[in-house]
Amino acid sequence: QVQLVESGGGLVQAGGSLRLSCVVSGRSFTTLGMGWFRQAPGKEREFVAAISRSGGSTNYANSVKGRATISRDNAEKMVTLQMNSLKPEDTAVYYCAARMGLLDLSLGAKYDYWGQGTQVTVSS
Repeated sequence: QVQLVESGGGLVQAGGSLRLSCVVSGRSFTTLGMGWFRQAPGKEREFVAAISRSGGSTNYANSVKGRATISRDNAEKMVTLQMNSLKPEDTAVYYCAARMGLLDLSLGAKYDYWGQGTQVTVSS
């Protein structure tokens, strides 16, 4: 059973930064592609960023491109999402997700495991 535990959410002013972390257990981390998603109140969950198993390839949603950086530490079994220049519209619950199988960093890739989420609130 793969478990994902997110941390790092909180309340931040517009223009500020946050670093979200996700620790993975229960399966070899290097076999998992990782992603971050978010869901704002009343909206569908949306893709934010993804990273390949080696960390050598990444993809970002247009809404966060240039403001977000996804990275992973395979020794620590951790994936992080650094978010800068935060905007009120970034307010959401952020979820870490893991997927098995072939490399797919696209917005529509299927993920097999999900964390419980961490709240990010950006005040104006």
